[in-house]
Amino acid sequence: MIKSQGTETIVRQRYAIGAKERADKLCCPVDYESAYLSVIPREVIERDYGCGDPSRYLREGETIVDLGSGTGKICFIAAQIVGPKGKVIGVDMTDEMLEVARRNAPIVAERIGYANVEFRKGRIQDLALDLELLDRELKSGPITDAASFLAADELAGELRVKRPLVGSDSIDVVVSSCVLNLVEPKSKRQLFDEMFRVLKKGGRAVICDIVSDEEVPQEMQNDPDLWSGCISGALTEDSFLAAFENAGFYGIQILKRASQPWRTVQGIEFRSVTIEAFKGKQGECFERNQAVIYRGPFKEVLDDDNHRLERGRRYAVCDKTYNLYKKAPYREFFEFVDPLVDVPLADAKPFDCSRTALRHPKETKGQDYDVTTEAKSKCRDGGSCC
Repeated sequence: MIKSQGTETIVRQRYAIGAKERADKLCCPVDYESAYLSVIPREVIERDYGCGDPSRYLREGETIVDLGSGTGKICFIAAQIVGPKGKVIGVDMTDEMLEVARRNAPIVAERIGYANVEFRKGRIQDLALDLELLDRELKSGPITDAASFLAADELAGELRVKRPLVGSDSIDVVVSSCVLNLVEPKSKRQLFDEMFRVLKKGGRAVICDIVSDEEVPQEMQNDPDLWSGCISGALTEDSFLAAFENAGFYGIQILKRASQPWRTVQGIEFRSVTIEAFKGKQGECFERNQAVIYRGPFKEVLDDDNHRLERGRRYAVCDKTYNLYKKAPYREFFEFVDPLVDVPLADAKPFDCSRTALRHPKETKGQDYDVTTEAKSKCRDGGSCC
């Protein structure tokens, strides 16, 4: 197995070269919206090494962080989509990539009429540590022995807390393109946890990456060219989705999956996928007599909190779940039943979300509800009741 430092060094070196001259095999070709490319310098476009376009799923006014931003192509596209009220932060660990991105940022800003992009140096599995800030601090106290090494480690921990590269709960959307697979296996859990940490409640991750249809064998993981070429570090398709779930994300879905593999190595197919995952299902559960009805088309579904819902049946849900289902990506699949008499959140009692139970209509209408209404005139006259 490649050592952690060796893996990262190999990736940094290969992408440093890729910042200076076009490298065709670093990742697969991507089609972008041509209108957004017209303001981006050719140098940036030619040194883009992605496998998908997460910018297609962004909205005006959002704050974005792009993991492994490279020379800044996705950032510069995102800048135009989120507009002057939005903000884009690119994070990369390669000095050569950052130099190209920063040098071209003023050019793009002048062409679009505003500056809303900045580039920061950091490791995507450690978004709290500002590497340039650490470099400046270490110049006054360089590492020369074990004691200074330990002091530097303590300093890094302090910087993560007091002056984080990307703050917690500060980002609307985390995006990346063909970068997560470059992180060594032992740091991948931390990588997904960091994406979750920086997102606001209600925020989302839109990640394009290379996945495999089989487990990557050890001998392929030991190949430095395959590793830095977005092959050896790929998770299997199901493991990739599970990594989001394990980090606390919900509403995880495949937005795009390449029908044909980008490469096949030793019979293993490697293809591009784009995943969307949301943050926000954490929190307490309260009873407000709300109900939901799953509309279909499947006979039943199982959500991320293990609620099993059959099509057409009325289920009791807590206020948190009720409001989650009203948002993307769930809202089009549900009917929502509000209680006839609102239960203020301040008066709501705890709800046991570990169970899935049906909600009798009397619970939402009230036990004493006994109203009789006449059919509307349209129905009596032969018109449509709807």
